[in-house]
Amino acid sequence: MDLFKFFGKSNKSSKNVAKERLKLVLVHDRSDLSPKFLEMVEGDIIRVIKEYAEIDEKGLDIKLTRMKRETDNMPMSALVANIPIIKIKDNKKY
Repeated sequence: MDLFKFFGKSNKSSKNVAKERLKLVLVHDRSDLSPKFLEMVEGDIIRVIKEYAEIDEKGLDIKLTRMKRETDNMPMSALVANIPIIKIKDNKKY
């Protein structure tokens, strides 16, 4: 296990970071979704999950990416979310 990754440090070079950012920009352009729309979706996802669990918002990573469908191998946009859960709330309603 890489301790730097475990404690939040990353050894990514600026070249790799720039490459990832460029990919993200291209995906957003191809998906025809505005940044405002994605912010609204992210806010809704966070709000709903917070009803059931305490989350680490600093570690939250929600992004739009491209992938291929398994059925016909056609490209499609996908919303990928990495949401660190601190603890599940003990609500009696579920």
